[in-house]
Amino acid sequence: MRQAKLWRYAVPMESGVVLRDRRLTQREGLLVQLQEGERQGWGEIAPLPGFSHETLTQAQQAGVAWLADWRAARPVAESHLPSVAFGLSCACAELRGELPEAASWQSAQLCQGDPDELLLQLAAQRPPCAKMKVGLYETARDAIQVALLLEALPTLPLRLDANRSWTLEKARRFADRLTPAQRARIAFIEEPCRTPEESLRFAAESGIAIAWDESLRQPDFQLSAQPGVVAVVIKPTLSGGIARLRHIVAGAQRLGLQVVISSALESSLGLTQLARLARWLTPHATPGLDTLSLMRQQLVRRWPGCELPLQEQGQWTRIC
Repeated sequence: MRQAKLWRYAVPMESGVVLRDRRLTQREGLLVQLQEGERQGWGEIAPLPGFSHETLTQAQQAGVAWLADWRAARPVAESHLPSVAFGLSCACAELRGELPEAASWQSAQLCQGDPDELLLQLAAQRPPCAKMKVGLYETARDAIQVALLLEALPTLPLRLDANRSWTLEKARRFADRLTPAQRARIAFIEEPCRTPEESLRFAAESGIAIAWDESLRQPDFQLSAQPGVVAVVIKPTLSGGIARLRHIVAGAQRLGLQVVISSALESSLGLTQLARLARWLTPHATPGLDTLSLMRQQLVRRWPGCELPLQEQGQWTRIC
């Protein structure tokens, strides 16, 4: 007999979390639990405000309809809403025993908080890997912070993420403030400019490698081998289910590109599943999952070493 449950959750965020000019005080989403006999599978459906095209209300409606069909053993198709497709595919994969338990627990460290503590944490990593958000402030400030971090940790590969915030001229000003040696130490910048064409031009002019992120989700974007492009960053909550993820990973790897699985601010449940997917599909790349520190609680499953409390199930709102 098939059983399915759906809850709505809200996890409080740390103060100061800003997404595309909006302050996020809590992370909201849906938790799904599938059960068939003794087997069980969990998934998280959490559209990201400002990034996902679907709203949480739309995701909830789609999830309720899909679960009704699944409980009745009617044919079910993958949802066209990426967050719904991802959460349900994880629940199904766990139910069928298809999602390996082994996980990539080491993540690219998000550069935030106390600088001295950050340096100690990165120095303790073997090997170290860090990610810094740029484009939120003036290019001079970004360049100074990048240069200081690279000088403090001579073996650190540094990833940058601009979220398409720079004009080509601003991107040039950023690069001009770095030495050639410092530019070479940057593993890649995710989507530095507002258009892919400008980002490619920036890479050619500056010698700084770039990675695709938002462009992967554009319907007219064709992934190909291009000078200056070394990686793709995939956020499954924004891209779709596990089948879609595997398709993108395989295509990128055929082109010789590094593939990085990254967080879209999922709870600890979603993050642990992303860590398992990263170990399974991209075992040689450090994922970008260091976002749990932005939250004040964990959900369903704990991230190893994280001391945040686990939210009580009684705080969830039962949908169906």
